[in-house]
Amino acid sequence: MLDTATYTPRLKTLFRETAKPALKEEFGYKNDMQIPRLDKIVLNIGCGAEAVRDSKKAKSAQEDLTKIAGQLALTTKAKKSIAGFRVREEMPLGAKVTLRGDRMYDFLDRLIGIAMPRIRDFRGVKPSFDGRGNFAMGIKEHIVFPEIEFDKVDEVWGMDIIITTTAATDAEAKALLKHFNMPFNA
Repeated sequence: MLDTATYTPRLKTLFRETAKPALKEEFGYKNDMQIPRLDKIVLNIGCGAEAVRDSKKAKSAQEDLTKIAGQLALTTKAKKSIAGFRVREEMPLGAKVTLRGDRMYDFLDRLIGIAMPRIRDFRGVKPSFDGRGNFAMGIKEHIVFPEIEFDKVDEVWGMDIIITTTAATDAEAKALLKHFNMPFNA
């Protein structure tokens, strides 16, 4: 069994020992608190039309996201009714989870080291930042994660992954993620 009192995620150690000093030197920070770091990772699965037709689809997405994240995912619900899409207020439409701390580092390690190499025709991720140092990407199939048993999957879901950092600029955030070996294609 894993001893949580002494366990430190691999990427957290990498950040402390390698990335932090390199970023401080690269950007000329005077204070350690200026060095960008990971704040949180938000995972989201939207079921869309499938959830409207069958309410069990949102529950299935929530269970799969819970397995991937290692913590309970919340069901996302419609905020208002939209007759054209047959959506009613409070209807479950997907699932989301926010990861912080050690779980965040563990997930990022699994994403970069295990899941991304399993993506078909993978040539790296497009560096899509929001202008404030936050990175967003999408995955077309959630079955690339090892926690998901392929034989028991009833529906393949797409997934949004948003990595929030404390970086002030996109260049700082990209440098931070490169130290974690994020495979950017440009």
